[in-house]
Amino acid sequence: MDDGRKVWVPHPIDGYKLGRIVDIGAEGVTVEVGDKPSGGQKISAPFDRVFPAEEYDKDVEDNCSLMYLNEATLLNNIRLRYMKNDIYTYVANIVIALNPYIEMPDLYSSATIKSYLGKSLGQRPPHVFAIADKAYRDMKVLKVNQSIIVSGESGAGKTESTKYILKYLTECWGTHAGPIEQRIVQSNPLLEAFGNAKTMRNNNSSRFGKFVEIHFDPKNQVCGGFISHYLLEKSRICVQNDEERNYHIFYRMCAGAPDALRQQLRLGTPDNFQYLNRGCTQFFCSKESEKGLNQNRKSQMLVQKGSLRDIQLDDVTDFKLTDGAMTQMGLSEQDKLGIYTIVAGVLHLGNICFEDDPDSKGGCRASPKTDESLTTAALLLGCDKEDLKKSLVSRAMQAVKGGRAGTVIQVQLKPSEANSARDALAKSVYSKLFDYIVGRVNQSLPFQSSKSYIGVLDIAGFEYFQTNSFEQFCINYCNEKLQQFFNNRILKEEQALYDKEGLNVKKIEYIDNQDCIALIESKGSGILDILDEENKLPRPTYDHFTSEVHKANKNHYRLCVPRKSKLKTHREIRDEEGFLIRHFAGAVCYSTAQFIEKNNDALHTSLAILITESKSPLVKQIFQGTESESIRKLTFISIGSKFRSQLTVLMEKLNSTGTNFIRCIKPNVKMVDHLFEGNQILTQLQCSGMTTVLELMQQGYPSRTSFSELYAMYQGYMPQDIKKLDPRTFCKALFKALGLNENDFKFGLTKVFFRPGKFAEFDQIMKSDPENLAALIKKVKRWLVCARFKKAQWCALSVIKLKNKIRYRQGLLVKLQASIRMWISKHEYKPRIKAMAKLRNLSTQFGQMKQMAGQLKKDKDAATKKLAAHEKDLTDAMNKIQKATKIPPKDLEKIYGTVVADLEKTLAELKKMVEKEKIAEEQERLKRIQEEMEKERKKKAEEDKQVKDGEDQKKQKAEIEARRKKEDDLRKKQEAADSKNMDALQKQLDKQSADDLVRNQQQEQERRDRELALRLVSEDSNLVDDVTPLARSDLVAKSKKRDLSKFTYAQLRDTINTSCEVELLEACREEFHRRLKVYHDWKTKNKKPGDDTSTAPKAIIKSAKLTALVAQKTEKGSEDAQRYFRIPFLKPGDEHRDDDFKKKGWWMAHFDGKWIARQLELYANKDPILLVAGVDDMQMCELSLEETGLARKRGAEILEREFEEEWAKHGGAKYLQNHVRQISSKFLRMKLGVK
Repeated sequence: MDDGRKVWVPHPIDGYKLGRIVDIGAEGVTVEVGDKPSGGQKISAPFDRVFPAEEYDKDVEDNCSLMYLNEATLLNNIRLRYMKNDIYTYVANIVIALNPYIEMPDLYSSATIKSYLGKSLGQRPPHVFAIADKAYRDMKVLKVNQSIIVSGESGAGKTESTKYILKYLTECWGTHAGPIEQRIVQSNPLLEAFGNAKTMRNNNSSRFGKFVEIHFDPKNQVCGGFISHYLLEKSRICVQNDEERNYHIFYRMCAGAPDALRQQLRLGTPDNFQYLNRGCTQFFCSKESEKGLNQNRKSQMLVQKGSLRDIQLDDVTDFKLTDGAMTQMGLSEQDKLGIYTIVAGVLHLGNICFEDDPDSKGGCRASPKTDESLTTAALLLGCDKEDLKKSLVSRAMQAVKGGRAGTVIQVQLKPSEANSARDALAKSVYSKLFDYIVGRVNQSLPFQSSKSYIGVLDIAGFEYFQTNSFEQFCINYCNEKLQQFFNNRILKEEQALYDKEGLNVKKIEYIDNQDCIALIESKGSGILDILDEENKLPRPTYDHFTSEVHKANKNHYRLCVPRKSKLKTHREIRDEEGFLIRHFAGAVCYSTAQFIEKNNDALHTSLAILITESKSPLVKQIFQGTESESIRKLTFISIGSKFRSQLTVLMEKLNSTGTNFIRCIKPNVKMVDHLFEGNQILTQLQCSGMTTVLELMQQGYPSRTSFSELYAMYQGYMPQDIKKLDPRTFCKALFKALGLNENDFKFGLTKVFFRPGKFAEFDQIMKSDPENLAALIKKVKRWLVCARFKKAQWCALSVIKLKNKIRYRQGLLVKLQASIRMWISKHEYKPRIKAMAKLRNLSTQFGQMKQMAGQLKKDKDAATKKLAAHEKDLTDAMNKIQKATKIPPKDLEKIYGTVVADLEKTLAELKKMVEKEKIAEEQERLKRIQEEMEKERKKKAEEDKQVKDGEDQKKQKAEIEARRKKEDDLRKKQEAADSKNMDALQKQLDKQSADDLVRNQQQEQERRDRELALRLVSEDSNLVDDVTPLARSDLVAKSKKRDLSKFTYAQLRDTINTSCEVELLEACREEFHRRLKVYHDWKTKNKKPGDDTSTAPKAIIKSAKLTALVAQKTEKGSEDAQRYFRIPFLKPGDEHRDDDFKKKGWWMAHFDGKWIARQLELYANKDPILLVAGVDDMQMCELSLEETGLARKRGAEILEREFEEEWAKHGGAKYLQNHVRQISSKFLRMKLGVK
């Protein structure tokens, strides 16, 4: 089908596979994948998930350059490039970056950096350097701060992309800054050491978010920087999953610290520390560093399994890099020792264990076995050992009842509570240390002379695990906000600007996640507010919090109970133990057991006082400003509210800057090179909004500038005559002078917009170098001179052309007048001339009759006199006709009839005379005369028949026109009746459209939920429910009398050709044409740019859309009526216009009742196209007669004879005979004698 053209069909592993359509189903198509002669796998998919493929399997640098822009071709193009080690691809001005998982040194060398300097997007292959350069030039030219948002899930390469962007900016414009350039670059490995960790999905996963600002001075050179960080994952400090590690710094100190430092801090192997040994204790090492690693540093796991391998990580050597980065940031040896001491103190703190105290009722004590760890931790943190022990096993509270107000009492803690207090202290110390390190980095990057900045956002991507807690909740909340920003900046604001500027760009629908954000952050009923309120209660519990969340957001689409999850393990969570949120990327089930604890960033009073009074200068410094609140109750500091405030500030920054996007993609879960897992990559592309952007960029304009800004940039270099031009005219002249293609840009009301991939032209215009501006002004001036001269030439030629046209039309008018006069004269004299001609023909017969009379032996004189009398009568009749001013045609016929009757009578008499005299020769002559007269009589009869046929045709056409008027009157009456309910009908249609949109979005959300669950299953061995929404075809099928959803396209056609059951036949016809209509809609939606896939003229297609708004009634008996129509592709009057506007031909159709039976397309410059129902259904008009509106078009309906003449003239009869067995029209089959 469809001439065997290839299409992309969804595939559960590869994302999409190539195939060919073999059947059109009720609500989709069946595609056969593969090129095997025996036939490949057949996959059924809905129309909206099947896409046309490129004719040639080639890759392009910008996906907008593809012939077909859809998610399937996007995925295929990325796959082709990835396999060639081209990891970057453009979608307009957005970069898609795939993590290669191999070293690519040449891709980021200094030579590569220089090659991108000052180059526009599209001039060099796609790269993050190109985006960095664009951001710099936009900042410089537009005078607007810029931001680069690097997004993607864990393991996609966000951190590396960020590092290379910073490297590009500092190398290109930071060489004069000296150490500042080095510090900006070195800040990344330092922060990675303390903020990155190995997870199941990424060996170097950032467990915090950061917004790095590179500041520039008035000369647009790097002058400093600033780093804002967000939401360090503190729970990782105390516990990790089996295959995950704690933060890198712990392992680097164990593996790479000098022996003296290790002894001073009493470090051992990771097995010796409880905060490390519950996860993966292997080091990242290269082969060389592993050989030099002492046995006293190796864990048992490393000995058994060997070290971990990663091209970017080596715990042994990375310790020296971290230490060097600290030195680069200006930290002294004492400062570095203080940092290492605190890190070691956290490790030793985690080794303190607790047990029930037999001397205290319900209390606990520090285990004697861990007394050494307690001593070491107290020493390293600068605390008194006994005070630390006491603060860990008890807390201070102020009595409210039963004693003097303000009395402080010590409350003993249970072992589990003491463990929580210890972990809280460890997390607080480490997070404060991280804040301190970020602060020191910022101190080393002063930017007092800053004029503008470029910010690079690197924050944790969307996360989903088997067990998701408060950290994943906050990270995903952040990603919801960033996705909304992306939607607003790229989709919503972009389309609003197009509408405002009048660009007439088709509106693109996208899923708005505002409802999900409102679920999390709205006042009162939002999850964060409910969590804060729960934390403030005297005895907060997670089950009460979870119940309140479900209660406050009952029936919220985005919120569900865990038992509705698609994962088996999640369905085992009780309703009060968690909730499921449908995020933009898929549904995530959160366990709320630790939400309350993790939301509180405050230590209990005893520990807070202890740590703020530490004897360690660094510990005291990092807790400076942390004062204990009233000891009456625990202090509550909401992490959720703090993070929400940070996000608000971040969003304000992003909204105030120009934005550039880099979408990082993780190619596979195994983190190996050259493995392309299509389906999970497709999911990432969809979740990042790239497929929607592709649809917008297909017809959008990603670059623009206002006329006034462009005019102001050049104004100082303009001569006076050019300054007189208004900004819009000047811009038009500028583009013409540059020779830009008009298809590459479009003028709005106040701005000029550029197509994707045309940034080189745009940047050439926007470069503000004085020499460049002056050169462009010269080009504009030259173009204006040439344009004005050409305009003068054109005006002169137009005048000459107008003169010739006037003369030509004058000649046509004379010719028209002469033709009209000729027609009037001909119409007036034609009957008389015709009558004279007939009478003259009779005069020749007189000569023959005279000869006959001359040969008579008897009655010769009498016969001669009689003929002379007849000849006189003939002459008198001719004179009468010639001299009369006006004789009616009836009188002419009467005169002619009288003369002929007399002649016939005389001829009969002569015949008798000849017979009497038995003159054989005369009898033969009489016979010839009689034959001639018989011919005259038949000729007259034929003329009378033609006149009658002409009158009959006029009558038939009058009947057709009367029927059309009648149908039109009925339609108008129906419309008048329906107009009363039109508002209600329109509301109903709008509601149906909105419901369809919501349903489609919900189906898309269900699909994403399932894809997310399947990705988790690929990592773990859980089962997934086959929960799928009710297909639209099922809903349609249930509403009909006959369920034809299982009929194939071929079965429907065969049933139409063979069935005698009227009801089944009609149902099959309806379903057959409905499928064709859906299929042609799909082809139209996915057609090539500039390609015409319509099966009928545009007027008919437009009529069908209008007809669909109001249900039309069909007259009884019209089901079997044969009607014929003819309409032009363009107006016939256009045939004398220029070549581009000439008419293209005629479209003719024969309707057998409701549906088309034959279609004929006549063209001026190519062969006609003949189509017959049952043979060429895929190319024929699929609309019903009522939908086409042909019956309502004046002059469209023609006679059967007219259609049949054209059909036969172009070989229609032979075409029917060649396909006689395939024809589905009942009328044609009967006509051809086919049973």
